[in-house]
Amino acid sequence: MASYLAQDIQLAKRHEEILSQRLVLLQQMESHLGDKEAEKTWQMQESSAAHKRNVALLNTRYWAKVEESIPKWEPFFLGRIQAPVGVKKIKQTKQYTSLSKGSIFK
Repeated sequence: MASYLAQDIQLAKRHEEILSQRLVLLQQMESHLGDKEAEKTWQMQESSAAHKRNVALLNTRYWAKVEESIPKWEPFFLGRIQAPVGVKKIKQTKQYTSLSKGSIFK
């Protein structure tokens, strides 16, 4: 019976060791999970900031291109010349021609 008591004490000690190891592992897992969530949040913020920068850059480049091509298009808009090279001419239909002459408003 003494051997059963010794075995029981040994098993109880081993059980305590396992529980303490389990607790340490759980704490490590929670810490790791927290780190992962923090990293994911940081990545999402960085991605959002990069997206905003890209939109601003595209907007800036678009308007720079528009400003760059204004001198080429200005005479066309003033009716002095035909459209610059590279622009397809649109065929005017009878309906479009009559609309542009203002026949609807007479």
